[in-house]
Amino acid sequence: MAQQLDDVRSARWSNNPESGAVVLFLHGFGSNEHDLSTLAEPLNLGLPWASLRAPLELGNGGAAWFQIITPGVPDAAPVEQATEMIWAWVNENLDPGIKIIPIGFSQGGLMASQLLRTRRERVVATTILGGFVLGAAQPGDAYLVERRPAVFWGRGQQDQVIAPVAIERTSEFLPQHSTLTERIYPDLAHGINADELLDVRSHVESQLTLAE
Repeated sequence: MAQQLDDVRSARWSNNPESGAVVLFLHGFGSNEHDLSTLAEPLNLGLPWASLRAPLELGNGGAAWFQIITPGVPDAAPVEQATEMIWAWVNENLDPGIKIIPIGFSQGGLMASQLLRTRRERVVATTILGGFVLGAAQPGDAYLVERRPAVFWGRGQQDQVIAPVAIERTSEFLPQHSTLTERIYPDLAHGINADELLDVRSHVESQLTLAE
C-alpha cells in the first residue's frame, strides 16, 4: 500500500536566516519536530536552525519519513519521495545561497545522507546520528566519490534498533563516498549522549571554518 504523505512542515524555527548556513534537524521514526531541536542549546553552534516534521503521520503526535517494512532495508521510492519533499521545503523557505547542515537521528540520519547524495552543492557537514544510508544508488554518488565531503557518523555500540545489515552497508558506503569521521560510543544504545554532541559540534565548526 502506498504511504499517504503530507508536505514536509517546519513547526520550529530559531530565526529565518538571510545568508550563511542553517542547521536542519531531521527526527527519527515516530518522533516529531520538537525532538532534535532540543539539541540546539547544548550544541551551542550559534547558527540559525529549523526542525522539520516528517511527512508521514503516525498518530499520537508522531511522524516518519517512510514506513518501516524490512528493518534496515527500506524501499528506495518512498525514501526518495521524502527526500524531494525536504528539498521542496528548502527551496520554499531558504534563499538559494544558504547552505544546509543536516543533522539527523535514526531514520532522520538516513534523510541527512540523502540530502548529501542528491544535492551535494547545497550541503555542509552532514551529520548522521544512529542512522544509516540507503542501498539504492543516488544522483550525486559519483560526485561524492570524487570530492569526498566531510561526514560525521556516530552511533552507540549498544544500539539494538538499527539492523546489522544497515550498519554493514553504511560502513562500506561512507568511506568510499566521504571523508568520514566515525565515532562509536561504548555505553550508548539508540540515542545521543553528551560526548557525541561535543564531537558533532567539532565536526560542524571545522567544516564551517573550511568553507569561509
